[in-house]
Amino acid sequence: MNLPGHSPALRCSKLDYRYPLGVGAASGVAGKDEYGPLALKSIDLEVARGEMVVLAGLSGSGKTTLLRAACGLVPHFHGGYISGALEVAGHDVRHHGPAELATEVGLVAQDPESQVVSTTVLAELRLPLELRGAREGEVARAVEEIALALGIDHLLDRQTGTLSGGELQRVALAAAMVTRPALLLLDEATSQLDPVAAEGLIWALRRLNEEFGVAVICCEHRLERCLEGADRAIAMRSGRIAFDGDPDDFLEWSLDEEPDLATPGAHALRAVGSRAVVSRRKARQALAGACSLDSPDRSTVASGASDPSAAQVQTALSIRAVEVSLGQGGGEVEALRGLDMELLQGERVALMGANGAGKTTLLRLAAELIESSEGRVVRGERGVAMLPQRPADMIVRERVGDELPGVAGHAALRAVGLEGFEDADPRDLSGGERQRLAVALVIAGRSEADDPLPSALLLDEPTRGMDRGRKADLAGLATEISGRGCAVLIATHDVEFAAGFADRVVLLARGRVIADGAVREVLSSGLHFATEVSRLTDGAALMPEDLLPTHDRSSSPTAPEGLR
Repeated sequence: MNLPGHSPALRCSKLDYRYPLGVGAASGVAGKDEYGPLALKSIDLEVARGEMVVLAGLSGSGKTTLLRAACGLVPHFHGGYISGALEVAGHDVRHHGPAELATEVGLVAQDPESQVVSTTVLAELRLPLELRGAREGEVARAVEEIALALGIDHLLDRQTGTLSGGELQRVALAAAMVTRPALLLLDEATSQLDPVAAEGLIWALRRLNEEFGVAVICCEHRLERCLEGADRAIAMRSGRIAFDGDPDDFLEWSLDEEPDLATPGAHALRAVGSRAVVSRRKARQALAGACSLDSPDRSTVASGASDPSAAQVQTALSIRAVEVSLGQGGGEVEALRGLDMELLQGERVALMGANGAGKTTLLRLAAELIESSEGRVVRGERGVAMLPQRPADMIVRERVGDELPGVAGHAALRAVGLEGFEDADPRDLSGGERQRLAVALVIAGRSEADDPLPSALLLDEPTRGMDRGRKADLAGLATEISGRGCAVLIATHDVEFAAGFADRVVLLARGRVIADGAVREVLSSGLHFATEVSRLTDGAALMPEDLLPTHDRSSSPTAPEGLR
């Protein structure tokens, strides 16, 4: 409820918005007839000060556009056509741009690397306060408090260029929160955080939300992380608000209306005939009597991998006793410490670990983008290809065929299932198809052979910003590629995705491998590096479909698409 004399943190009434078409998108220049379809449609929404809201929706449903509107980027930066009423803390967004709203609203976008501008973490956190003319004592206190609250006090002296993606995400969040705005907007703010940091962040937000009255709108795809701490859940569909209400009611609605939005725990509860709830305690109680069902054995090598006992399997990548340091001078950090790992042809492996554990460094070393000071790296005869964290940056042309011309390009498109798409505009492709195009770009021209697949394909956090359907598409692509003898290694913090796609999990900590085994061995019975269903059933089941009778698993309508 809003305090007397205080306007809501956010108020929308009959809000419509269209992005401009073409060149004017960034500058706001567009002719009368140069607007795209409605991205926001008749949005009526009020968020009270001190309220914590989870914003859900499939990719392209309008979530990010709504957040952009709430901080003034729409329409002042992106341009376009807007109608209706939109206020942030009493300020009319049509007449106040992002700079003027900065004291009232903070935004953490999907790509924190584009938000962090300072050379050190300390300078980045001081910057918003210094721009407001805050006194030195106030600056020092605020920076120390937010750094402690988000667990990044040990990073204050670090150079931002040496931070992992997850560490950058926490720094961007701290910079957005350090001024204590009335409204905080989070667009997939946990997407690059390990499970421990993600849960810690959600509860830190809840504490700050309750103690300081900051309204929080948290846009997430992995809703199991944040629904329990939310006051309210909102779901968007095709630019409209499709649901607005209690989080428990949202889970029931999503199971019936948008199954890919429902959490794994909700699917598990539906599978055993119970009502979906966000409370983990209640969910554990409901599932306690349903875990005697036989669970499928995920400890065997998946169909895409060769069986070492049946035939000799070649090594796609071998890393032995490598040492890697990042940074220079006093900012040097040991990223890999005597690390050993081997990847076999046809394997599908999830690379996991806390932020800063060394996952991206390991991938970059394997792809010959950096060198080790000690140790040995041996790559398969067809080499290694790596897809970085921002594959969309690789797509710059207006035709798929122009991105990948000639015989080599055609072979790469055929290898990822995009043969015949040469005349398509990359912007018109689905999210899964764009992911395939990015993979084609990194493998094109690597071999004179008809099949350009490398010995190993490495993907760094490819599921950021993806809904469950798109993750299922990516898992299908990994299965196709591994089935032709190419090892697939994916660095990810998404435990549910790892459990669904991989046949093996490698867990890093402090630059070393601390666990290397089958999915069920590594991702069950844990406190954090475990699937939601495993945590709710004490390891008796790994995925929602494990709770179904055996004859129902392959066609279960309750399991998220891609897990069937």
